[in-house]
Amino acid sequence: MPSELIKQLLEAGVHFGHQTKRWNPKMVKYIFDQRSGIYIIDLEKTEECLNRARDFLLDLAGKGEVILFVGTKRQAKEVITQEAIRSSMYYVTERWPGGLLTNFATIQKSISRLKEIEKMKQTGEISKFTKKEIAGLEKELAKLNKNFGGIKNMEKLPQALFMVDVKKEETAVNEAKRLGIPIVALIDTNSNPDPIDYPIPGNDDAIKSISLVAKTVADAIIEGRKNFLSYLSRETALPEKEIGQEAGAPVVTEKAEEVIKEIEEEVLENTNKESVDKSVKKDRIKPSTGPKRVEKTKE
Repeated sequence: MPSELIKQLLEAGVHFGHQTKRWNPKMVKYIFDQRSGIYIIDLEKTEECLNRARDFLLDLAGKGEVILFVGTKRQAKEVITQEAIRSSMYYVTERWPGGLLTNFATIQKSISRLKEIEKMKQTGEISKFTKKEIAGLEKELAKLNKNFGGIKNMEKLPQALFMVDVKKEETAVNEAKRLGIPIVALIDTNSNPDPIDYPIPGNDDAIKSISLVAKTVADAIIEGRKNFLSYLSRETALPEKEIGQEAGAPVVTEKAEEVIKEIEEEVLENTNKESVDKSVKKDRIKPSTGPKRVEKTKE
């Protein structure tokens, strides 16, 4: 009998590949049959690959690592954004910024500029500029947000990428491979699975198919992050009887306090705060300091 996951994959149309004239021979091991000129993907292979990818990401998130979601094609943008935010991870849904991984220091300069303008708006400092200058800053902010809004709080390179359609994201694939960053990807019958560490054969054009795979991936990451926070809470507890502490109230070490605080700040900076483990004490979190004031410039 088909498993519950295979039934879900079938209902989402994950088994529909591309036309037979548009295929990559290296995908043959994932193809079940062809009907009406369309390749049918073997869902048993898809289930196996998806479970393998899910275990990998769960383990990675369980270590507190960062996963970057990538999906710039029209059908994937909204899904990738929602699932990345839900799992408190970062995402790229517009054009891939060249050098995002291989030239990360330069990308950080653009992100710093984005935060700088945002800080000026928050403090009201932007009102000191002329109308023309304000319009220019607003336009610059919109462009920076479009390109870097999903990664503006990503302070280090991700430890893995999850992407949809590796053909469209070829630049991202090349950068990740150059740095040895593992890739998890939904790949269709016209794709080359060789560069992908955890390929998930399936329909990468249908929104339902993309949604199911992305949701499964995000669920694994959420579970992993919860495990990580729970692990920190257990491992950092000291003996009950400490100076100034009541019996039964564990003490968190200074080093562990810093680690947990970093995780709290990272999660809370994302727009989705519902997935934060409620056992983490939010009263320890302090707002991050913004960039230094930018002097008004003349035209």
